[in-house]
Amino acid sequence: MTTPRRTPLHAAQQQCHARFMDFHGWELPVQYRGIIAEHLAVRSDAGLFDVSHMGELWVEGAGAAAALQGLLTNDLGRLQVGGVQYTLLCNEAGGTIDDLTVLRPADSAYLLCVNAANTAVDWAWLREHLPEGVAARDASEETALLALQGPRAEALLQPLVAADLTRLRRFHCLETGALGIATLLSRTGYTGEDGFELFLPADSAVLVWDALLETGVRPCGLGARDTLRIEAGFPLHGHELDPRTSPIEAGLKRFVSFDCGPFIGRAALARQAAEGAPRRRIGLRLASRAVARTGYAILRQGLPVGQVTSGAFSPTLQSSIAMGYVESRVAAAGNELAVEIRGKPILAQARPLPFYHAPRA
Repeated sequence: MTTPRRTPLHAAQQQCHARFMDFHGWELPVQYRGIIAEHLAVRSDAGLFDVSHMGELWVEGAGAAAALQGLLTNDLGRLQVGGVQYTLLCNEAGGTIDDLTVLRPADSAYLLCVNAANTAVDWAWLREHLPEGVAARDASEETALLALQGPRAEALLQPLVAADLTRLRRFHCLETGALGIATLLSRTGYTGEDGFELFLPADSAVLVWDALLETGVRPCGLGARDTLRIEAGFPLHGHELDPRTSPIEAGLKRFVSFDCGPFIGRAALARQAAEGAPRRRIGLRLASRAVARTGYAILRQGLPVGQVTSGAFSPTLQSSIAMGYVESRVAAAGNELAVEIRGKPILAQARPLPFYHAPRA
């Protein structure tokens, strides 16, 4: 039996009474005191997540931007120093190898924050395709990543960091100190709320974790992270995205730039954008509290037209919601569909994504 991997915060999570689960070979907390309580804390106050299982890949040097532009779908030329960009890594057929964020803390330095399950695949892809002279480094083992999310995230974090957080805009990053520890701080997240992600040296993560918990913030696990991201309409690789699914099908066309020069998968994606994708990702709101699980059939007039990729009972909306792929002809918002749950069709309506928008400050 393979020993599960653990983050540098595993012992600290045990002290917080975490309940653990296996996540792609990692032993990670699924919840502490309860998924619903953690979910609602993020929506109304703030929650703290350990996401140190994510991968961190640095690409640096004079040719870094041009080299990455040949691999990523978004226009890297629009990413200024101090910016963060959501983008995708595709294969020649336009399928999604991974979705990721790119941080540019310095002129010729780019940090790719990638999905844990894909870190090795992404690293191999980079090493295969980056030209000589462009330096690449896998810093995943030496890096911890904390995510503080929720409307009070700024107020709770500000006393611990040197930077003025009021000046850090969404999808921007800066290098600062957290309790004097060198930290790359990004105003990003995966919950649909305002918040921050802190890239820290792995051996210093417990100090910052403990300091944040002392502010009264609630530790949160993968369970709440999943329900939050479903409400926010965010895809999860392995569910809404995979090497057979394109960004066009997934409704992520706005993150594909056809004007920034050639990149791997560009031709396939351009054809699909011009001709139309045969299927589309949609949101579903069910007429029952029953949860639509991954793999459940989506029906139209009793006939299968697609499949659920993620589903949950929404603590915020107090209804059952899901995402999935259906034939494009039935994907319009408002269409009456059904999800087959335990052999019975449960009425559902196609809804635009996201289900939830954070209130504007």
